[in-house]
Amino acid sequence: MSVVILALETSCDETSAAVVADGSQILSNIISSQVDVHRKFGGVVPEVASRKHLELLNRVVEEALAAAGLGFKDLDAVAVTYGPGLVGALLVGVAAAKAFAYGLDLPLLGVNHLEGHIYANFLAEPGLAFPLLCLVVSGGHTDLVLVEKHGRYRVVGRTRDDAAGEAFDKVARTLGLGYPGGPLIDRLAAGGDASAISLPRAYLEKGSLDFSFSGLKSAVINYLHRAAQRGEEVNKADLAAGFQQAVSDVLTEKTLAAAKETGVSTILLAGGVASNSGLRAALTESAGQESIRVVIPAPVLCTDNAAMIACAAYYKYLRGAFAPLTLNAVPDLKLGEERYEGNFKKISD
Repeated sequence: MSVVILALETSCDETSAAVVADGSQILSNIISSQVDVHRKFGGVVPEVASRKHLELLNRVVEEALAAAGLGFKDLDAVAVTYGPGLVGALLVGVAAAKAFAYGLDLPLLGVNHLEGHIYANFLAEPGLAFPLLCLVVSGGHTDLVLVEKHGRYRVVGRTRDDAAGEAFDKVARTLGLGYPGGPLIDRLAAGGDASAISLPRAYLEKGSLDFSFSGLKSAVINYLHRAAQRGEEVNKADLAAGFQQAVSDVLTEKTLAAAKETGVSTILLAGGVASNSGLRAALTESAGQESIRVVIPAPVLCTDNAAMIACAAYYKYLRGAFAPLTLNAVPDLKLGEERYEGNFKKISD
């Protein structure tokens, strides 16, 4: 008998609701983006994002149910992202999910946003065999995660400063491209020469699987400042291509090193930056040379979306890992933790 889950995702600036059956069949996945709202500010304004979620969420849920051809009576559980993310934005989704669960007398499932990104890969390929290595790359996170089994994670590498997506946004802003920066740099880089401008790669100490992108970001900014002081014109396409290549090189080399160290044969790519064409190509090509498979979700599943939350929630449903109706938003939630009523435990405990 199918398990049908309604999931909500409001961790940042996308208001999303999805209906997914058995953790693999996407019956609907509605995403209402706030990009146009925040573009004029050059980035996400938390208070504005929260208010837009309040305005949009009920309508998005109605659209998700209608697109799935189902009603509330057909649901088996309600899932929601409860962290990490913007606290005000998270609270909107959590409050709504608790109301639906209480009113419909359904189980409630709290999902870590990063866990959702990892599980987008199970929507792309439901039969994945453990262990798996996932590179999670987004505006707020750059993590290498060893997925040992459903619900059991070990972070083997992470950024020590800027996340890769954050660096993309800051460099795009400096180049005057606008927001969001990642897609704009990707588009501009397609017409540039990545070897025309030399930029640094930070590999840190020998054997480290951690990342650092603040130096690369500063190098781009300094290059632009020096050019401006000399009155020189900068080829922005070349600079964008060089920057994108530098990020992709480090992400790819560290990921392959982690795969060899952990002995996995399948790499997953997840998060908003997973849509970047340069990274997708570099990781796939380099991993292929080592006979390592790479699984990458469709771009719509790389961005923040509720279908990935529903997928992760399905496996929690099978384990009976339900959340209480006292569930609260946890903006600093760590992968591998469950925090309810101010207490937390490691999932692996």
